[in-house]
Amino acid sequence: MRTIGLIGGLSWESTIIYYQIINQRVRERLGGSHSANSLIWSVDYTTVEDLIFADRWDEVGTMLADAGGKLERMGAELLLICSNTFNRVSDEVARGTGVPVLHIADAVGAEVVSRGWRKVGLLGTRFTMEEPFIRDRLAAYGFEVVVPGRERRELVHRVIFEELVRGLLRPSSKEAYVEIVAELAAEGAEGVILGCTEIELLISDKDTVVPVLPSARLHAEAAAGFALGES
Repeated sequence: MRTIGLIGGLSWESTIIYYQIINQRVRERLGGSHSANSLIWSVDYTTVEDLIFADRWDEVGTMLADAGGKLERMGAELLLICSNTFNRVSDEVARGTGVPVLHIADAVGAEVVSRGWRKVGLLGTRFTMEEPFIRDRLAAYGFEVVVPGRERRELVHRVIFEELVRGLLRPSSKEAYVEIVAELAAEGAEGVILGCTEIELLISDKDTVVPVLPSARLHAEAAAGFALGES
Protein backbone atom coordinates (compact mmCIF):
# COMPACT_ATOMS: atom_id res chain seq x y z
CA MET A 1 0.00 0.00 0.00
CA ARG A 2 1.31 3.45 -0.92
CA THR A 3 1.64 6.14 1.73
CA ILE A 4 -0.55 9.26 1.53
CA GLY A 5 0.70 12.63 2.81
CA LEU A 6 -1.97 15.13 3.88
CA ILE A 7 -1.23 18.85 4.17
CA GLY A 8 -3.96 19.69 6.64
CA GLY A 9 -5.14 22.22 9.15
CA LEU A 10 -6.80 24.17 6.33
CA SER A 11 -8.90 23.96 8.54
CA TRP A 12 -8.48 21.02 10.91
CA GLU A 13 -12.27 20.46 10.95
CA SER A 14 -12.17 19.35 7.31
CA THR A 15 -8.87 17.49 7.72
CA ILE A 16 -10.77 15.11 10.00
CA ILE A 17 -13.02 14.27 7.04
CA TYR A 18 -10.00 13.32 4.95
CA TYR A 19 -8.52 11.04 7.59
CA GLN A 20 -11.86 9.37 8.22
CA ILE A 21 -12.81 8.82 4.57
CA ILE A 22 -9.39 7.54 3.51
CA ASN A 23 -9.35 4.97 6.28
CA GLN A 24 -12.97 3.95 5.71
CA ARG A 25 -12.27 3.41 2.01
CA VAL A 26 -9.20 1.28 2.72
CA ARG A 27 -11.10 -0.83 5.26
CA GLU A 28 -13.99 -1.32 2.80
CA ARG A 29 -11.56 -2.45 0.12
CA LEU A 30 -9.29 -4.67 2.20
CA GLY A 31 -11.66 -5.72 4.97
CA GLY A 32 -10.96 -6.55 8.59
CA SER A 33 -9.22 -3.83 10.57
CA HIS A 34 -7.11 -2.47 7.71
CA SER A 35 -6.36 1.25 7.61
CA ALA A 36 -4.31 3.53 5.38
CA ASN A 37 -0.61 4.27 5.55
CA SER A 38 -0.87 8.02 5.97
CA LEU A 39 0.93 11.07 7.28
CA ILE A 40 -0.52 14.46 8.26
CA TRP A 41 1.25 17.79 8.52
CA SER A 42 -1.25 20.19 10.06
CA VAL A 43 -0.47 23.91 9.82
CA ASP A 44 -1.65 26.72 12.10
CA TYR A 45 -4.68 27.97 10.20
CA THR A 46 -4.58 31.55 11.49
CA THR A 47 -1.09 31.95 10.06
CA VAL A 48 -2.10 31.00 6.51
CA GLU A 49 -5.46 32.76 6.75
CA ASP A 50 -3.72 36.04 7.56
CA LEU A 51 -1.43 35.55 4.58
CA ILE A 52 -4.19 34.94 2.03
CA PHE A 53 -6.17 37.97 3.15
CA ALA A 54 -2.99 40.02 2.79
CA ASP A 55 -2.58 38.58 -0.73
CA ARG A 56 0.75 37.04 0.24
CA TRP A 57 0.22 33.84 -1.68
CA ASP A 58 3.91 33.42 -2.44
CA GLU A 59 4.52 32.92 1.28
CA VAL A 60 1.65 30.45 1.46
CA GLY A 61 3.18 28.51 -1.41
CA THR A 62 6.54 28.40 0.35
CA MET A 63 4.96 27.28 3.62
CA LEU A 64 2.90 24.47 2.08
CA ALA A 65 5.78 23.34 -0.15
CA ASP A 66 7.89 23.07 3.00
CA ALA A 67 5.13 20.97 4.60
CA GLY A 68 5.05 18.78 1.50
CA GLY A 69 8.79 18.34 1.66
CA LYS A 70 8.57 17.20 5.27
CA LEU A 71 5.91 14.65 4.34
CA GLU A 72 7.99 13.43 1.41
CA ARG A 73 11.00 12.89 3.65
CA MET A 74 8.81 10.90 6.03
CA GLY A 75 7.80 8.59 3.19
CA ALA A 76 4.74 10.11 1.51
CA GLU A 77 4.24 8.90 -2.07
CA LEU A 78 1.27 11.17 -2.85
CA LEU A 79 0.41 14.61 -1.48
CA LEU A 80 -2.99 16.22 -0.95
CA ILE A 81 -3.63 19.82 0.03
CA CYS A 82 -6.74 19.33 2.14
CA SER A 83 -8.56 22.42 0.91
CA ASN A 84 -10.00 23.91 -2.26
CA THR A 85 -8.73 27.43 -1.64
CA PHE A 86 -5.18 26.38 -0.87
CA ASN A 87 -4.92 24.27 -4.02
CA ARG A 88 -4.17 27.68 -5.52
CA VAL A 89 -0.54 26.88 -4.66
CA SER A 90 -0.57 23.22 -5.73
CA ASP A 91 1.97 23.91 -8.49
CA GLU A 92 4.37 25.43 -5.96
CA VAL A 93 4.01 22.36 -3.73
CA ALA A 94 4.57 20.05 -6.70
CA ARG A 95 7.72 21.94 -7.73
CA GLY A 96 9.03 21.80 -4.18
CA THR A 97 8.74 18.02 -3.87
CA GLY A 98 9.45 14.90 -5.86
CA VAL A 99 6.07 13.21 -5.42
CA PRO A 100 2.75 13.84 -7.22
CA VAL A 101 0.18 16.26 -5.83
CA LEU A 102 -3.43 15.22 -6.36
CA HIS A 103 -5.39 18.37 -7.20
CA ILE A 104 -8.83 18.54 -5.63
CA ALA A 105 -10.40 19.85 -8.86
CA ASP A 106 -9.28 16.72 -10.71
CA ALA A 107 -11.05 14.46 -8.23
CA VAL A 108 -14.22 16.55 -8.49
CA GLY A 109 -14.02 16.99 -12.25
CA ALA A 110 -13.77 13.24 -12.79
CA GLU A 111 -16.91 12.72 -10.71
CA VAL A 112 -18.89 15.32 -12.67
CA VAL A 113 -17.86 13.65 -15.93
CA SER A 114 -18.86 10.22 -14.61
CA ARG A 115 -22.34 11.59 -13.91
CA GLY A 116 -22.67 13.08 -17.36
CA TRP A 117 -23.49 16.56 -16.10
CA ARG A 118 -23.05 19.49 -18.48
CA LYS A 119 -23.61 22.37 -16.05
CA VAL A 120 -22.72 22.54 -12.36
CA GLY A 121 -22.77 25.16 -9.65
CA LEU A 122 -19.76 25.94 -7.47
CA LEU A 123 -19.77 27.18 -3.87
CA GLY A 124 -16.62 28.04 -1.97
CA THR A 125 -14.56 30.91 -0.69
CA ARG A 126 -14.46 34.11 -2.72
CA PHE A 127 -11.01 33.00 -3.96
CA THR A 128 -12.41 29.70 -5.23
CA MET A 129 -15.55 31.15 -6.82
CA GLU A 130 -13.96 34.18 -8.46
CA GLU A 131 -10.40 33.18 -9.37
CA PRO A 132 -9.54 30.72 -12.16
CA PHE A 133 -7.43 28.14 -10.33
CA ILE A 134 -10.42 25.87 -9.56
CA ARG A 135 -12.98 27.05 -12.11
CA ASP A 136 -10.71 26.74 -15.15
CA ARG A 137 -9.40 23.35 -14.08
CA LEU A 138 -12.97 22.09 -13.68
CA ALA A 139 -14.10 23.61 -16.98
CA ALA A 140 -11.27 21.77 -18.74
CA TYR A 141 -13.26 18.60 -18.13
CA GLY A 142 -15.86 19.86 -20.58
CA PHE A 143 -18.72 21.15 -18.46
CA GLU A 144 -19.96 24.64 -17.58
CA VAL A 145 -19.28 26.01 -14.10
CA VAL A 146 -21.57 28.69 -12.64
CA VAL A 147 -21.39 30.57 -9.33
CA PRO A 148 -23.88 32.67 -7.36
CA GLY A 149 -24.25 36.43 -7.82
CA ARG A 150 -21.97 38.82 -5.95
CA GLU A 151 -24.08 39.27 -2.80
CA ARG A 152 -24.63 35.55 -2.50
CA ARG A 153 -20.91 34.91 -3.01
CA GLU A 154 -20.13 37.29 -0.17
CA LEU A 155 -22.56 35.44 2.11
CA VAL A 156 -21.05 32.05 1.26
CA HIS A 157 -17.53 33.42 1.81
CA ARG A 158 -18.42 35.08 5.13
CA VAL A 159 -20.03 31.96 6.56
CA ILE A 160 -16.95 29.89 5.70
CA PHE A 161 -14.46 32.17 7.43
CA GLU A 162 -16.58 33.44 10.32
CA GLU A 163 -18.36 30.19 11.13
CA LEU A 164 -17.38 26.93 9.45
CA VAL A 165 -13.61 27.06 9.93
CA ARG A 166 -14.34 27.77 13.60
CA GLY A 167 -16.63 24.78 13.95
CA LEU A 168 -19.86 26.83 14.06
CA LEU A 169 -22.83 25.26 12.26
CA ARG A 170 -25.73 27.71 12.38
CA PRO A 171 -29.23 26.75 11.16
CA SER A 172 -29.67 30.17 9.53
CA SER A 173 -26.53 29.67 7.46
CA LYS A 174 -27.62 26.18 6.46
CA GLU A 175 -30.94 27.59 5.28
CA ALA A 176 -29.16 30.29 3.27
CA TYR A 177 -26.86 27.74 1.60
CA VAL A 178 -29.81 25.51 0.72
CA GLU A 179 -31.53 28.51 -0.89
CA ILE A 180 -28.41 29.32 -2.91
CA VAL A 181 -28.19 25.74 -4.17
CA ALA A 182 -31.84 26.00 -5.25
CA GLU A 183 -31.09 29.26 -7.08
CA LEU A 184 -28.23 27.64 -8.99
CA ALA A 185 -30.49 24.70 -9.83
CA ALA A 186 -33.06 27.16 -11.19
CA GLU A 187 -30.32 28.46 -13.50
CA GLY A 188 -29.84 24.97 -14.90
CA ALA A 189 -27.18 23.47 -12.63
CA GLU A 190 -27.61 19.69 -12.52
CA GLY A 191 -25.62 19.56 -9.30
CA VAL A 192 -23.55 21.83 -7.08
CA ILE A 193 -19.93 21.34 -6.06
CA LEU A 194 -19.25 22.04 -2.40
CA GLY A 195 -15.96 23.67 -3.32
CA CYS A 196 -14.90 24.37 0.23
CA THR A 197 -14.14 21.30 2.31
CA GLU A 198 -15.96 22.72 5.35
CA ILE A 199 -19.28 23.22 3.53
CA GLU A 200 -20.03 19.51 3.65
CA LEU A 201 -20.16 19.84 7.43
CA LEU A 202 -23.19 22.09 6.92
CA ILE A 203 -25.26 20.66 4.03
CA SER A 204 -25.68 17.41 2.11
CA ASP A 205 -27.89 15.82 -0.51
CA LYS A 206 -30.55 15.37 2.14
CA ASP A 207 -31.05 19.13 2.25
CA THR A 208 -30.94 20.19 -1.40
CA VAL A 209 -33.09 20.05 -4.55
CA VAL A 210 -30.17 18.82 -6.69
CA PRO A 211 -27.23 16.61 -5.72
CA VAL A 212 -24.22 18.24 -4.10
CA LEU A 213 -20.68 16.97 -4.55
CA PRO A 214 -18.57 16.95 -1.37
CA SER A 215 -15.10 17.87 -2.59
CA ALA A 216 -13.22 16.64 0.50
CA ARG A 217 -14.84 13.21 0.29
CA LEU A 218 -14.11 12.88 -3.43
CA HIS A 219 -10.52 14.05 -2.94
CA ALA A 220 -10.01 11.60 -0.09
CA GLU A 221 -11.58 8.69 -1.99
CA ALA A 222 -9.30 9.38 -4.96
CA ALA A 223 -6.28 9.35 -2.66
CA ALA A 224 -7.36 6.05 -1.16
CA GLY A 225 -7.68 4.62 -4.65
CA PHE A 226 -4.12 5.71 -5.41
CA ALA A 227 -2.86 4.13 -2.19
CA LEU A 228 -4.56 0.86 -3.08
CA GLY A 229 -3.21 0.90 -6.62
CA GLU A 230 -6.64 1.45 -8.18
CA SER A 231 -5.66 4.71 -9.92
